[in-house]
Amino acid sequence: MDKFNQVKELIASLEGDADKFYNKGNSAAGTRIRKGMQDLKNLAQAIRLEVQDTKNKA
Repeated sequence: MDKFNQVKELIASLEGDADKFYNKGNSAAGTRIRKGMQDLKNLAQAIRLEVQDTKNKA
């Protein structure tokens, strides 16, 4: 559950950069969003593996 909370925190932390990129045209914010999305992808994969492992142990 800890990793799931990290996903929520990561998305919340990117909200300001998303506003800057999409509404204000700040390209540096777009770079930060891309990095954050890559981190999100890696975290999501870790959660998937954890869920699969837990399921297989049950």
